[in-house]
Amino acid sequence: MSTLTEQLLKTEAHNALFETEVRKLPLPTCSAFGPTSAPQPVSFAATAQKLVTRDSAAVAESFPNSVKASDNIVLAAAGTNANAAQGKRVAVLFSGGPASGGHNVVCGLKRILGKGNTLLGVKPGPKGLIKGNLFEITDADIDTIINTGGFDFLGTDRTKIKTDEQFQQVKDTCVKHNLDAIVVIGGDDSNTNAAVLAEYLFKGVKSDGSGVQVIGVPKTIDGDLQIEGLLPISFGFDTATKIYSEMVGNILQDTRSSLKYWHFIKLMGRSASHVTLEVGLQTKPAITLISEEVAAQKMSLATIVDNIAQTVVLRAKKGITHGVVLVPEGLIEFIPEMNTLLAELNDALAHHADEFATQAEANRAGFIQGKLSADNAHLFASLPAYIVKMLLADRDSHGNLQVSLIPTELLLIDMVRARVKEIDASVPFGSQNHFFGYEGRCGAPTLFDAAYTYNLGLTAGSLILDGRTGYMASVTDLTRGGMPKAIPLAGLLNIERRHGKDEFVIEKALVKMDSPAMGYFVDRRAAWAADDLFASPGPRQLWGPAALQQPISVALNSGSDSLAFKIGA
Repeated sequence: MSTLTEQLLKTEAHNALFETEVRKLPLPTCSAFGPTSAPQPVSFAATAQKLVTRDSAAVAESFPNSVKASDNIVLAAAGTNANAAQGKRVAVLFSGGPASGGHNVVCGLKRILGKGNTLLGVKPGPKGLIKGNLFEITDADIDTIINTGGFDFLGTDRTKIKTDEQFQQVKDTCVKHNLDAIVVIGGDDSNTNAAVLAEYLFKGVKSDGSGVQVIGVPKTIDGDLQIEGLLPISFGFDTATKIYSEMVGNILQDTRSSLKYWHFIKLMGRSASHVTLEVGLQTKPAITLISEEVAAQKMSLATIVDNIAQTVVLRAKKGITHGVVLVPEGLIEFIPEMNTLLAELNDALAHHADEFATQAEANRAGFIQGKLSADNAHLFASLPAYIVKMLLADRDSHGNLQVSLIPTELLLIDMVRARVKEIDASVPFGSQNHFFGYEGRCGAPTLFDAAYTYNLGLTAGSLILDGRTGYMASVTDLTRGGMPKAIPLAGLLNIERRHGKDEFVIEKALVKMDSPAMGYFVDRRAAWAADDLFASPGPRQLWGPAALQQPISVALNSGSDSLAFKIGA
């Protein structure tokens, strides 16, 4: 019998008891792929659904090959592909922030490509594609990574392929490694880049004049890559929100126990409040702010603060001097006066970048303030120094404000404390602040995400073997067995202002005010504010009844009659 030390040594390098057991979990597959034990590639046929955006005409001019090939028509699985291609060399990469389930996309790809094709991994992300850092993925690799982790097998980065030199380097990589296809696993920006690559690589890459296929896979824990009826949710969302809900539930239990703190918890979700809404539905805290509602109702910062303060006072009068406030990461961009300021600030920083960079740090706020209109300059000057510093921080590679660095929760605490004192100085207001972000991105996927991503990989691989390019893989009908589909990437593009100029992008999906999920939340939140009706969901489950739960918001918005998902027969 081994000693305890020997047993512990065996748990190193991703071999904890939990990790060892989750690798053994069976994964259901859509019935279109045939037997779960030996999934077969499917062919695709056109549906009656054609995508149209407000900028479709401009897109058709800039993406002529992609639009002509797809006609922006959605495809659906149409039976086993008896003529699936052989001898394909396919590269797969992760792009953008990590999300649980990424490994299972790779596993699905490898399984569906089979022994007649080769799967290559790209390290790390788009940068690795530019540099040509590829290696062959083996069956042993798949056995090791299945049902585990985030993106650590390949790594990821946020490089946006956009210059002529970068495009040429990608083409050189395709030629050097004799690639037939590239799979880009990422969010809206990454899939936008996939659409651009699909057009650029459509033809003329190889010596015979042929091109390289490009397929996208929808990833982002933010949940802002979803399309009604076509893409129920991006992968990673379910795992992240269940992890956050466990932590929020723990804090809610603590508030009821210690009876003295208001916890302001900022949750990841840069441009949409899907994460915050889902965690709110899971845990039922006293206050859940929804950025899209703030924008729709044109709520000022003062109004938001007053609403929170009034709830604090209301609960205090009932003897409840504790609570939880959920704050979306991107809230500050949705407050009307702040949104106006940020739009002008982004343009000013873009147009005066060189001069701004030469300024001493102590002078930068004054310099940029002088480039703003009178109203925005006044608002900018009124903000605390710790907010101003973050507003002037470097933008990310896609030109976005790094809202995760802005301590919105601290700003709200400071302002709520002052407002509570104005309303009733006798009301106690102890506070704690938190930011839950990276904790949710790379855990072992929930059963929902594990099955969903595996089937997305099967779908992406089937699209390649069916000769398709310029599509994003999707799986719909998640409570009725699952249906593989393909969404034309060019059909999702709109024109948006980035870096001070117009660019083609896939528009982010925001929380809709008339959605069933939002409707249920609005109906119940007054009761949650008035008393402790919270729930503590506990840790995510991979066995038992709780393991089969899909996201509450997805279930509500898709008209499901239960929380259980069902993929396969």
